Amino acid sequence: MASSVLSAASHSVSPSCSLSTTHKGKPMIRDNTLGFHRGPNSFSSSRSRGRISMAVAVNVSRFEGIPMAPPDPILGVSEAFKVDNSDVKLNLGVGAYRTEELQPYVLNVVKKAENLMLERGDNKEYLPIEGSAAFNKATAELLLGADNPAIKQQRVATVQGLSGTGSLRLGAALIERYFPGAKVLISAPTWGNHKNIFNDASVPWSEYRYYDPKTVGLDFEGMIEDIKSAPEGSFILLHGCAHNPTGIDPTPEQWEKIADVIQEKNHIPFFDVAYQGFASGSLDEDAASVRLFVARGMEVLVAQSYSKNLGLYAERIGAINVVSSSPESAARVKSQLKRIARPMYSNPPVHGARIVADVVGNPVLFNEWKAEMEMMAGRIKNVRQQLYDSITSKDKSGKDWSFILKQIGMFSFTGLNTNQVIDYCYYNFLHVINLWLLYTMLSPISLTK
Repeated sequence: MASSVLSAASHSVSPSCSLSTTHKGKPMIRDNTLGFHRGPNSFSSSRSRGRISMAVAVNVSRFEGIPMAPPDPILGVSEAFKVDNSDVKLNLGVGAYRTEELQPYVLNVVKKAENLMLERGDNKEYLPIEGSAAFNKATAELLLGADNPAIKQQRVATVQGLSGTGSLRLGAALIERYFPGAKVLISAPTWGNHKNIFNDASVPWSEYRYYDPKTVGLDFEGMIEDIKSAPEGSFILLHGCAHNPTGIDPTPEQWEKIADVIQEKNHIPFFDVAYQGFASGSLDEDAASVRLFVARGMEVLVAQSYSKNLGLYAERIGAINVVSSSPESAARVKSQLKRIARPMYSNPPVHGARIVADVVGNPVLFNEWKAEMEMMAGRIKNVRQQLYDSITSKDKSGKDWSFILKQIGMFSFTGLNTNQVIDYCYYNFLHVINLWLLYTMLSPISLTK
């Protein structure tokens, strides 16, 4: 409730009014000039030297100036999906694994880990700011390899974060605070939330070329040229594997060249690793890009997520890792990451951290997890094959569609135009379940039609 003053004429001091609840709990207007109260449905007025002044209570929100935000382009699709009454709807907006019955998949190994927690009688006490020590150890070793010299030399600062998004946000805040003016280079295109994260952290960014619509592949020359042209000491955001949203990854030889250029320009690589083990089915193969950079002695940032590879979407479990050149600098970095996290969310959730720690730390569960990851990755590859077979059987133009099979993970650019997508969707949606295939490749022009 706010007060609005209506005045006419001039040359006098307006009476002041205030709200009180002195009569049977009902709001009263007190005229501080005349010294009396009026009921909630009245107004106060005074006439003095030709001036009339009135104070009235009106329902004006203090938040009137806040505009309505547009729906999130990714999660907004899920919201629309929920309210759609169609019996044949499919949600291709969010990258989340689904069974053949279109249901979310809870890994068996996750259920076993949760049963272990119940048997132990684990409590719900707060974690430290940096998160679970057991989780942080497991996630760093999973990323870099347990025998990695950086781990043995204590040069890795690991802090548990709120999945990949929260971990990226911690890294962005570190850049903003201790690398003022540094720019982040982001692939074009990239995951829809990357730009939001760096915008929110007030970190400037620009794009480097990545997708080549002519070949429906990697614009490697453009990527290298843009990284070379970036100001020295820039942060280069790289997708560790299963690039989102194109599904196009550099080859091992191309990763070597990318590392060469980043070293030459004294840039700092910042990896987003959201699909380790989920892309190829191999934890080691999907971490090869990160390990290559670390093996060269480069200082790197790596954000991790366990939403996909363990199906822990709602647990919000991930980590930010900073590989430094010395244990002393790693310790300082960790202290500042904790300092950043404290006013953001104080400390991270425990449930998902315990699941990861139990699965990775138990050899039996760990092997079961690897088998389930291979199953999920294999099924996605099979869906890709079905998509390829379906398109090639219908397309008589002679176009080479093999890029669909060369891409990896649950995302893909198809190179189809808008009308082709509509026609294909109508006849073939049931063959492309769980692949975010048919809308990510639309050009900005076609999206505005």
